Amino acid sequence: MHRSKLPLTVWFWAAHLMATHSNGMSARQLEDQLGLTYKTAWLLTQKLRRSMVNPDRESLEGVVEVDQAEIPFRAGDTFFDPGKSGKMLIAGAVEVIERDTNKPKPRRKGAKYLDTRSGRIRLAVIADNSAPSIEAFVRANVKPGTTLITDGHASYPGLTGYRHDPRTVGKMAGHLVLPWIHRLFALLKRWGLGTYHGLRRKHLDTYLNEFVFRYNRRFYRHVSFETALGLAAHHQPASYWDIIGRVNPRKSAPTIRRTPRRRKTAAGMRQDSSNRAKDGGQNHASGPSQPLYMGEPGTTG
Repeated sequence: MHRSKLPLTVWFWAAHLMATHSNGMSARQLEDQLGLTYKTAWLLTQKLRRSMVNPDRESLEGVVEVDQAEIPFRAGDTFFDPGKSGKMLIAGAVEVIERDTNKPKPRRKGAKYLDTRSGRIRLAVIADNSAPSIEAFVRANVKPGTTLITDGHASYPGLTGYRHDPRTVGKMAGHLVLPWIHRLFALLKRWGLGTYHGLRRKHLDTYLNEFVFRYNRRFYRHVSFETALGLAAHHQPASYWDIIGRVNPRKSAPTIRRTPRRRKTAAGMRQDSSNRAKDGGQNHASGPSQPLYMGEPGTTG
């Protein structure tokens, strides 16, 4: 809301719709709901998504399922076409919660955890499936000492400080071995295709932040609006140029004018007053000035 020309009520309505709506709110929907232009609605949604991350949030703990997935992205301004879409690699983590105690320490019988549900989640874009990329994601989002349930990828055994519980998928369906993380990826893909008709690569991190914010508060949707406003107060304001990743041309180096600007007035063409102020209020003529001849007023010697 920093230096915004929109009324405060418009900001509050936009935050309420995005935070409490079950499927989210695209810029096109916000344009119709609030009567804004598309560019204004798009900027509103982008700023609100950037404020949906708690900088002091706690890491996942207990028992956590971790995996990677590829989601399709939309290229250009055309409609989403699955045959022509590319793939974006993301990593996800979800806490495994016991239903009775609502704690991330489920009861276990052999290799199977009993009566569980999904808890808090984390999502992030990764460059590749290499060990450094996966390790950076895990250490940034999962507390040391946590039990990691994975698909047995070669990048996980190198993680020190974590208990590794690999589940080799093989020919078995992945959602049977890692049910909660695969359900999370399925919901993410359907949400991106249904609400936004395909996500874009450039601002994917902000869309993932919005999905994580809404999923982690799915049982407390009535307080999501207050939480969004509280988180926004702890973030630095982001301008339009910060969001699109370009330099504001108004804040670039000033243009150097070789000749002073001249304005048309009733008395004729005169030099601009701003340039006269820089020159000390004096007009520099092309030749030396001639002294006035005091013998007859209005003449020169």
